[in-house]
Amino acid sequence: MESLQSLRKIENWPVPTAAAAVVRADGTVAGTHGPTAHRFALASVTKPLAAYAALVAVEEGAIELDEPAGPVGSTVRHLLAHTSGLAFDEHRPAAEPGTRRLYSNAGFEVLGDHIAKATDIPFAEYLRQAVLEPLGMTATDLPGSPAKDGVSTVDDLVRFAAELQAPRLLSRETLAEATTVVFPGVTGVLPGYGHQRPNDWGLGFELRDGKSPHWTGSLNSPRTYGHFGQSGTFLWVDPAAGAACVALTDRDFGAWAVEVWPALSDAVLAELGGK
Repeated sequence: MESLQSLRKIENWPVPTAAAAVVRADGTVAGTHGPTAHRFALASVTKPLAAYAALVAVEEGAIELDEPAGPVGSTVRHLLAHTSGLAFDEHRPAAEPGTRRLYSNAGFEVLGDHIAKATDIPFAEYLRQAVLEPLGMTATDLPGSPAKDGVSTVDDLVRFAAELQAPRLLSRETLAEATTVVFPGVTGVLPGYGHQRPNDWGLGFELRDGKSPHWTGSLNSPRTYGHFGQSGTFLWVDPAAGAACVALTDRDFGAWAVEVWPALSDAVLAELGGK
């Protein structure tokens, strides 16, 4: 397998354990580094997996994006786009639906419950059947909240990153909708990076757009989308570069990540561009 020298940057990260990989749009792995079979807590990198399961449920007809879910006036679409008005970690409304981008773990928990009721399948099992099993993600599971309790490996997330670039479980149209701005112009806080005007999101995916500061690199295109987690994890897909990058660690997000994550992303993109 071809190796990317840029991924060696993770050797110098101030973390106990780190693993990373880059996968191209055609599904080939451009490079890996570190223990890619090690299981890490994903924290909020769980959300794109949960969102993907929700989109499968939409395509299967189990739920609809614009059906009521969550607080009065909120829909499945609002929950996925963090505009339901639910507070961060509390199941209480803090704003009217559609008015603010309130990043909400509670919203994804409500979403998981909604899908479980609609399908009569516990959400963790629905995620397994709809996404994990078809993609061969055998080392991934969800022992708790669909917002933050996923556990996975770089090897498994490479499979998911390949799916995001060449979808087999969803139509390209659905994935395109999920990775473009939903409720444009809404402001809000990007956790760890402060207030963003606008704070653009898709359906379960955070969008790079023109946000500054941001956890991706300066070379990442505005079309980049993905998610990071408070457990020191991230996954991004850059359609302009035709590549995705996954990095998992076991140190909580903090100033160290703000410094080293963009540098890794820029090094990866520069190396890919030079090949």
